Amino acid sequence: MSPTEAGAAGQGGVLGVVGWSGSGKTTLLEYLVGQLAAEGLRVNVIKHSHHDIVLEPPQKDSARLRTAGAAEVMIASPYRFAIQHELRGAPEPALEEHLARLAPADLTLVEGYKWAAIPKLEVFRPELGRSPLYPEDARIAAVASSVAAPPGLARDVAWLDLNQPATVLRWIKRRLVSAA
Repeated sequence: MSPTEAGAAGQGGVLGVVGWSGSGKTTLLEYLVGQLAAEGLRVNVIKHSHHDIVLEPPQKDSARLRTAGAAEVMIASPYRFAIQHELRGAPEPALEEHLARLAPADLTLVEGYKWAAIPKLEVFRPELGRSPLYPEDARIAAVASSVAAPPGLARDVAWLDLNQPATVLRWIKRRLVSAA
């Protein structure tokens, strides 16, 4: 299932949020998720990490059962649940597989997965000394940056002020309306 098909299957819109480490992706996402949720929208987030993920200390029951060989361990409480799925040498699942596991939402924001074939918003801070991603990725529909738009920017790339996150929020809400 492609990310586009996942949207048709009840996931709502899917938007990647990409950029170099330290650019402010998580800070921007925290604002966007908070605002959209406050408006009554259901927002899912997939956060990709290159590091191991430890949800509980090794001595806790769920970690002990996972270490003992369980393929999946669900930790459940009256407040939340989490499923830990051990890959045990299997390849990392594709983004599409992760999208399919999520409950339906109005919008799913995907942090990371720079290579994914989904529409993206780049968070770009030139002060980090890294090159922008948008010139090489036609799927980047907008750039939220700490500087003004460069001359010659492609017409189909929106340039947003990262220091004014409400402008990014308005851009996302317009995308949601036009996709509906």
